[in-house]
Amino acid sequence: MNNRDCTKLLLTHEDILIVTHRNPDGDTAASAAALCSALKRSGRTAWVFPNRQLSRKLMRYCGAFFAPAGFQPKYVVSVDVADEKLLCEGFAGKVDLCIDHHPSNTCYAAETFVRGERASCAEIVMELMLEINADLTKEEATLLYIGLATDTGCFQYSNTDAAAFRAAAELVRAGAENVEINTLFFRKVSEARLKLESMIYNSMRFYRNGTIAVATVTLEMLRQAGAEEDDLDDLAGLAGRCENSRVNITIREKEDGSCRVSVRSFRGVDSSAICAVFGGGGHAMAAGCTVKGSPEHVREELVRATERHWS
Repeated sequence: MNNRDCTKLLLTHEDILIVTHRNPDGDTAASAAALCSALKRSGRTAWVFPNRQLSRKLMRYCGAFFAPAGFQPKYVVSVDVADEKLLCEGFAGKVDLCIDHHPSNTCYAAETFVRGERASCAEIVMELMLEINADLTKEEATLLYIGLATDTGCFQYSNTDAAAFRAAAELVRAGAENVEINTLFFRKVSEARLKLESMIYNSMRFYRNGTIAVATVTLEMLRQAGAEEDDLDDLAGLAGRCENSRVNITIREKEDGSCRVSVRSFRGVDSSAICAVFGGGGHAMAAGCTVKGSPEHVREELVRATERHWS
């Protein structure tokens, strides 16, 4: 399937529902909202499934596209969702079309459009939107910039390539509020977040001569810092600040006795392969999984898995 085929699929349907993933980041939420806007401008009825896990920051930009109560979709599209089990809480049903950039996509939808070479799903959605309407509104450009910037760590992650910079330039040209977005999502944090980060840094553990860095976020840390979900954006980036680290693991304790794990790595270690050991996946340099057990147990398991996959 190419861009034109995917666009044709979208435009031959009506009453479209767009679904995002659990624990939504800027890429899934903003890309879904941008696609929804483009479909509405093309004359289609389209809404985004209300993902109640959205942070206040993302809700500010994406909440207006949430489906009203009682909306009955005839066609369901998922955006940036690599696996059916990752579909957002509350959604039940089949997906007709999946638009994604994860090479580990399980092809759970009836039709799948994956561009694994793209740094973000926002880039794929932008190309589809230009096929649909031939232009972008300022609001759409800002939404797509959120998706692109958050998935590249404001253009610092190793997935940032020339195509990502070209897309960013096009979005800014179209009116994206890049300064506002960069400030809101990457420069300003709450007092609770600052307290939490100090505890995370103080408790970080290092292995393999400092090349494996592990950051742990416990429920007790969250309580002491007074941190809420909105204070937890991009925790996965903290472990990678140590200059010698090559594999960065972030472990977040959950109320149900499991831990959510994010793995970031440089070339030579496959993050997706490490997370696949525990039923997760993602990209070669950025992946995630959920592991049952205490943070200490999960840390030992992840370090062992990393050692086994180190080339």
